[in-house]
Amino acid sequence: MKILVIEDDREAAAYLMKGLRESGHTVDHAADGTQGLFLATSERFDAMIIDRMLPGLDGLAIVSTLRSNDDRTPVLILSALDAVDDRVRGLRAGGDDYLPKPYAFSELLARLEALARRGGGGKTETTLRVGGLEMDLLARGVRRDGVEIDLLPREFRLLEYLMRNAGHVVTRTMLLEQVWDYHFDPQTNVIDVHVSRLRQKIDKGFAQPMLHTIRGAGYCLKPAA
Repeated sequence: MKILVIEDDREAAAYLMKGLRESGHTVDHAADGTQGLFLATSERFDAMIIDRMLPGLDGLAIVSTLRSNDDRTPVLILSALDAVDDRVRGLRAGGDDYLPKPYAFSELLARLEALARRGGGGKTETTLRVGGLEMDLLARGVRRDGVEIDLLPREFRLLEYLMRNAGHVVTRTMLLEQVWDYHFDPQTNVIDVHVSRLRQKIDKGFAQPMLHTIRGAGYCLKPAA
């Protein structure tokens, strides 16, 4: 799933995003309510995790705005406010679930997956397609022109990110942050190695390549010519 996390606490956000990415999800992050609402209304997400108390714009105000615009994307509200009245206000504002802090990540993940299954009235993606390449996000399977492709977990995450950005150049920095959760360049060839392995698996044996290296810029996945 592609998930938006709106959380102003840096450590809490880092912990949450790391766990979600390790679970195979693609994650975008906003550190305040204003930026969060901008991302929520300018991009498509399968689910959102929104902290209730945020600088700039309160989390419940974000949810209310989304619902008033008929955005039914599933929303899990996080909050240190755990009284019954607080939970009721969160749900009445339009939240699909409400999880008090501190929380166990396993419970958060289970609640998020339950919301995705229910759909919350939104359009949850279960399959990605680029040309003849197809990825099943639930079964964690990949096929090209009907041929099964066996990928390791990191290769699957790398390909998912490339497919979600098909036709666009993806930079090294973008891959480090979104696939490896690095916010610095480790100055290793880890990306080159994984891209090379992925290219062997999705392009070898097929007439036309799909994964291209854009010199001096990054990589681009696009349908075979």
